[in-house]
Amino acid sequence: MSKKPQVMILGTGRAVPEKILTNADLEQIVDTSDEWIVARTGIRQRHVAEPGSALSDLVTEAARNALQNAGVTADEVDLIILGTVSGDMQFPATACIVQEKLGAKNAVAFDLSAACSGFLYGLQVAEGMMVASGYRRVLVIGGEVLTSMVNWQDRDTCVLFGDGAGAVLLGPSTDGRGLLQTFLGSNGAHSNLLYNAGGGCLNPPSAANLAAQVYAIRMEGKEVFRHAVSSMVGALTKVLERAGLTEKDLDLLIPHQANLRIIEAVTKRFKVPMEKVYVNVDRYGNTSSASIPIALDELRRDAGLKDGALVGMVTFGAGFTWAAALLRV
Repeated sequence: MSKKPQVMILGTGRAVPEKILTNADLEQIVDTSDEWIVARTGIRQRHVAEPGSALSDLVTEAARNALQNAGVTADEVDLIILGTVSGDMQFPATACIVQEKLGAKNAVAFDLSAACSGFLYGLQVAEGMMVASGYRRVLVIGGEVLTSMVNWQDRDTCVLFGDGAGAVLLGPSTDGRGLLQTFLGSNGAHSNLLYNAGGGCLNPPSAANLAAQVYAIRMEGKEVFRHAVSSMVGALTKVLERAGLTEKDLDLLIPHQANLRIIEAVTKRFKVPMEKVYVNVDRYGNTSSASIPIALDELRRDAGLKDGALVGMVTFGAGFTWAAALLRV
């Protein structure tokens, strides 16, 4: 089922808030310790947006950086897809606000909600729209300000999340490089294991809901861990099968940066050595849909990706949703 790449990455960009919250800082506000956090998550610090900050500002900065990296102007962009669950408002779509801030006057813009899987879902949607409808310059972005949803007294969740945005600019593939295959999955039977119940029609804004922390992220950590590992391994298996490849063909794996223990469990079961796995969760925490595009930008700008390398990407998020993709760089 291998196919010739039809879309490729022309540029990448990232943006994170200036403020850094370390594990030592968290020790001052909740019953936890650096040792406890590192042992369970691998996280040492995370970037945190100031209260009242707009996600659209982070996303716009990441998108501008991707455009500059590609040498493309904003008015050449004809589609913007933003994966997020923490947009500026319930509506309009934050992507529309980003369109205005960028000056991308010729672009169609919309948000995509798939939690931590939003960026990889967005890649497949973008590819389909480019092939079917002729879009030629497409921004796919993952961005979150999840710390706006955190209960800072819940030590099981507040230590996990950070804020940030990552963007890629896609264009038609001209030289055999690009997106080889994608695989998406979901299972709504487990939507009660990782969720934020506030803000929708079931729990509209009220003093009672605010006092009850209805607007905070809730998670059954052990169950999420179990499903995340099995789903990510399954997604990687499927996407490689579709491409007619095996794990031995991978030059690099970029997993969703949720938790170092999840990453290690996935790579162990999938038999990919850790020296082939990119990890930055220690510096950013779990930035949800932003984690993979942030890592991609770091790799392209700072770590160096050799031409022709086969990169695997895999993620898992609330819903449950999961996804994998193969990219020839």
